[in-house]
Amino acid sequence: MKLVAICVSLLLNFSAIAQEKPYYYQIPAVPETFTAASVAARMVDGLGFRYFWATYELNEKDLAYKPSEESRTSFETLEHIDGLTKVLLNAVNKKINTAGGAKEKLSFAELRQKTLEQIKMASDVLKQPGTDLEELKMIFERKNGNKEYPFWNLVNGPIADALWHVGQVVTFRRSSGNPLPKGVSVLEGIKSE
Repeated sequence: MKLVAICVSLLLNFSAIAQEKPYYYQIPAVPETFTAASVAARMVDGLGFRYFWATYELNEKDLAYKPSEESRTSFETLEHIDGLTKVLLNAVNKKINTAGGAKEKLSFAELRQKTLEQIKMASDVLKQPGTDLEELKMIFERKNGNKEYPFWNLVNGPIADALWHVGQVVTFRRSSGNPLPKGVSVLEGIKSE
């Protein structure tokens, strides 16, 4: 009898865990107030939602797809998006973007998870009370001194560029025969079941 109770308890716990949806399965709830930082966080959350679904259940054929010899594959595009979200995360954490170093070799699953985590961490920083966007600079290490940009350039640079490239991934996956799952609404930030 004790064994049956343990098994039932485990099944209920696994069932509850399975029902939890990963972050960016849907867009988080709207902030309570409009501030520059809450609007920026919402833009970042929109990127996370779009990225989640653009990369959902991509297969090897999708990842290898590229529309021409000169263009990137979908996987190479995802690596670029990862780099852009790293710049975003560094900016909100007041860290310098350094050049060089060995490029990480990640599987698709690892790359997807890393990118989603970077997006989520950046959003979380932006949602902190008292966040002042004027203090969040995008800084690049250069041989002759660091180059610094205000948050405005982060918006029209890496954030907008990442959104642009997520759109490319959506187009590429359609072209390779794997369109977005039905029910994904970028307007509402939800996936209807």
